[in-house]
Amino acid sequence: MRIELQVIGAALRSIADEMGAALVRSAFSANIKERRDCSTALFDARGRMVAQAEHIPVHLGAMPDAVAAVRAHDPGPNDVWILNDPFAGGTHLPDITLVTRTRVGFAVTRAHHADVGAAEPGSLPAESRRLEEEGVVIPPTRLDDAVLERLVSRMRNPDERRGDLRAQLAAHGLAARRLEELCRRRGQSRVEAAMDELHAYSERLVRAAIARLPDGRFEAADVLEPADGGELEIQAAVTVAADELEIDFTGTSPQHDGNLNCPLAVTRSACYFVVRCLTDPDVPASGGAFAPVHVRAPEGSLVNARPPAAVAAGNVETSSRIVDVVFSAFGQALPVPAQGQGTMNNLTLGNDRFTYYETVGGGQGACPDEDGPSGVHVAMSNTLSTPAEALELAYPLRVERNELRLGSGGRGGHRGGDGVVRELRVLEECRLSLVGERRQRPPKGARGGDSGKPGRNLLNGEELPAKATRSLRAGDVVRVETPGGGGYGKVRDGH
Repeated sequence: MRIELQVIGAALRSIADEMGAALVRSAFSANIKERRDCSTALFDARGRMVAQAEHIPVHLGAMPDAVAAVRAHDPGPNDVWILNDPFAGGTHLPDITLVTRTRVGFAVTRAHHADVGAAEPGSLPAESRRLEEEGVVIPPTRLDDAVLERLVSRMRNPDERRGDLRAQLAAHGLAARRLEELCRRRGQSRVEAAMDELHAYSERLVRAAIARLPDGRFEAADVLEPADGGELEIQAAVTVAADELEIDFTGTSPQHDGNLNCPLAVTRSACYFVVRCLTDPDVPASGGAFAPVHVRAPEGSLVNARPPAAVAAGNVETSSRIVDVVFSAFGQALPVPAQGQGTMNNLTLGNDRFTYYETVGGGQGACPDEDGPSGVHVAMSNTLSTPAEALELAYPLRVERNELRLGSGGRGGHRGGDGVVRELRVLEECRLSLVGERRQRPPKGARGGDSGKPGRNLLNGEELPAKATRSLRAGDVVRVETPGGGGYGKVRDGH
């Protein structure tokens, strides 16, 4: 079975990859087609993830909650289910998830749609206070043509929304065909047995890696910059005991009257990402890798919010800060990189005719043995940048500048990566929403390294806060300067 396990495992991962390729190539919006802000995975009949494409960490680690929410409705073999409700299997409203039954389990796609009908175009408002302000809320719902049309009619650019949803449906059709072919070649019972063993194999590898970590309790804290001022604190205590670990967020700020709140699925996803980075990054990406990790988060806190809390920025910004805090806690026990930019620098532009969304890369923290990379989408993101040619062809926007923000990385024995300067000129009246972090407090260096520079937002040369919404006229220029990563180790001469 060992050789056959590798063959079937590779086939399952290939199917997940091919689903992603079909989704990207069939999508209408630049956010999916160019930036690849989407994820695909396969689950077994028990709802356990067994294979995923290497897409968006914040999507993938939270997917099991979506499958669990659909399984509770006893889906039939020909059913397609749709959801985006953050308190019923989703993350934030722009991330629309489809789940279908397959011959041996479930296929899942999750894609960030450029608009889902929020008060602001782009559906990532900077100052939302309740979930319904952020767009159409979709609880787990059986999807058919009538439901699809009813949903897209409540969103901007319904043709683009319909096209992206049909691209997701195409990926599900491909998964069903490929799994049927695999079962015919190998036998359904052998495929199901391989799924079970792949899950168990990942768990064994991660447990072995955790067992090599020093036992103990390690604590850290950091803050977020809410739109209404002040600070929100995230506290984490990591306890390593034998081959298991617990991450406890007791002491974290209560959920707030803004949109930095996280559903528990997103908090778990951020924790899983850190654990995978620090244990065995090459472990087969199945749910078994998550089994030894236990996440405790007080209900009603910033990292386990209750409805109807707004969560638009929790998925993108709070998840990034959770990663920073958990890495910092582990840093008391083993070498970890300095802090990276710790934000996705979300920028949305739109009106009733178009909606455009992007995140902007930045500097990553330096490692004990290497400089940090510059201008990258890292941690919970992992998307690409929209090419200027594609952006200008599809939208009334012009890229004025897209370059590294030289010198923004912190100095050290190894230097932090540099951020990015991204400047867009709008060619017609529209609305702007900016949601970012690390504008007040810079990413910290490690072991004597300097901090990176904090980020900046500007409109026609005038500085904006980290989170802002504005009306723009034709000719206005939006500039985002993203943070640089922290340096690692004391500065060496000439470095």
